[in-house]
Amino acid sequence: MTKRKSRVKLPPRDIMRGKQYPGVRGKVVDWVDHAFEDGVLYLHVRFTDKTELCWRIGTSLVIKEADLSDWKTGNFNQLAIFAEREFDPDREQ
Repeated sequence: MTKRKSRVKLPPRDIMRGKQYPGVRGKVVDWVDHAFEDGVLYLHVRFTDKTELCWRIGTSLVIKEADLSDWKTGNFNQLAIFAEREFDPDREQ
């Protein structure tokens, strides 16, 4: 197997940079706090100028696939598929 070379050349500085938040650069952090409420993780970064950056991180369980199978013979025999890559578009944010 040969390794492919990427056509995109980025300096290490740009690879490690990650997501940028305009208006936050240069601010002095006063304190950092976290809380977990109703299945959501809140990360608060408070600055000395009384502004705050907050991340709300939610998780969910998703059924990738549900099926009925027969194992009587020792071999997997799929009888029915009940759910396959289903999602609720109203919950997508």
